[in-house]
Amino acid sequence: MDYVTVKWLHILSSTLLFGTGIGSAFYLLVVTLSQDVRAVATVSRWVVVADWTFTATSAVFQPLSGLWLLHLMGGLPLATPWVAASLWLYALAIACWLPVVWIQVRLRDLSARAADAGEALPPRFWFFFRWWVGLGFVAFFAFVAIFYLMVAKRLPFAV
Repeated sequence: MDYVTVKWLHILSSTLLFGTGIGSAFYLLVVTLSQDVRAVATVSRWVVVADWTFTATSAVFQPLSGLWLLHLMGGLPLATPWVAASLWLYALAIACWLPVVWIQVRLRDLSARAADAGEALPPRFWFFFRWWVGLGFVAFFAFVAIFYLMVAKRLPFAV
């Protein structure tokens, strides 16, 4: 494949990764804050599905297509400052996302049990939810920084 095709696939994949992440996070955050237990159970079930369908697949494709682009750019070294920073930030974002996936499954299960029992969301749900929000913020800002690096192809403080 040529450079433009791989770049387009890389951008499309990053859009799916970031878009699904931010969309899922928004809906789960808003519905959870509403404390409508049945709605939380339904939305959290679909967030888990979306994460496995779109986020997981694009999370795997992103570094592969990125490395392919570096090759097509004449073998740009991984030590190139903006590339190295992007890889580090990507590793940080994925390190946050992996526990988030596990947490979302817990949130789904806890909210489903509460909905079936006609009860409020349990304290354990709120414990996991706080971790989910915190890890999500770190991953969000890491991805925003990666987008900058991919467009600018330089560190923001480079002269």
